[in-house]
Amino acid sequence: MSNSIKSLLAIGLVAFVAACAQQSAEEEFVVVEPEPISTEPTYTGKYK
Repeated sequence: MSNSIKSLLAIGLVAFVAACAQQSAEEEFVVVEPEPISTEPTYTGKYK
């Protein structure tokens, strides 16, 4: 292979690795606590 093809492949490989590394660095971990579906009825002491 000629030197120009080798250099283009090398630049492409470096660009590919840089793009993959940048994507994983921006990843963010978010924890979301689930809300209760319904609330329990409170005991009032009397039947209604």
